[in-house]
This record gives sequence, structure tokens and C-alpha cells, in this order.
Amino acid sequence: QVQLVESGGSMVQAGDSLRLSCAGSGRTFSTYAMAWFRQSQGKEREFVASISRSGSTIVYPDSVKGRFTISRDNAKKIMYLQMNSLKPEDTAVYSCAAKILLYTNSRDPGNYEIWGPGTQVTVSS
Repeated sequence: QVQLVESGGSMVQAGDSLRLSCAGSGRTFSTYAMAWFRQSQGKEREFVASISRSGSTIVYPDSVKGRFTISRDNAKKIMYLQMNSLKPEDTAVYSCAAKILLYTNSRDPGNYEIWGPGTQVTVSS
């Protein structure tokens, strides 16, 4: 089973860019579809982006489409989230997640079996 650890969270200003990383351990990293979610204080966990095992299928919600880019390097066992044009409303704890089942809704956090501890992103105005 893969284990996940995020890094790259920081405090930045509106308009800045940031890249988050999600490092996986274990030999089965490439067998998992993966995603980024975020949760800000007092709010429900929100879907940010998902990527299929090969990276060929990517999904974004409208809130980040055109600003965020998800990618993965299976050889290095790392997933990335490039975040550009950051806004104060992007402030949250960002977590990466992995799921083994192929045809479940990638936007639903309940379909992910493995989670990282999260990394804080704070965007000031």
C-alpha cells in the first residue's frame, strides 16, 4: 500500500504561484488514481484536481480551471499541483489522495482510500 506525504505549502500573496508535491512510497504508486483536495476552516473538503493512473485523464472544478495544473511522475512516485494566480479564497490545507478503483467518481473524497497529512497554503490579499 502506498503512503503519501505532501510538501510545498507556504504563505504567499495574491497573484503568486506555488507548486505542491505529493511523494508516494511503495511499489504500487502507478496503480492508483490520485487527486488533490483542500479544506479551509469551517468548510467541507473541496475537490481540486484528479489525475488517472497514466496521467491521460485530468479533471478540474471550475474554481481552479485555468489556474491549477495537476501532473504526476510515476517513475519518481510524485504528484504535483502547480498553482498560479493564487487568490485569498485558495487558502486551505491541501491534501493528496489515492484510490485503487478505476470507475468511481474522482471528485468524491469518499472514494479515496489513502490520504496524506496535508500542507497549509495561505494566500494573503
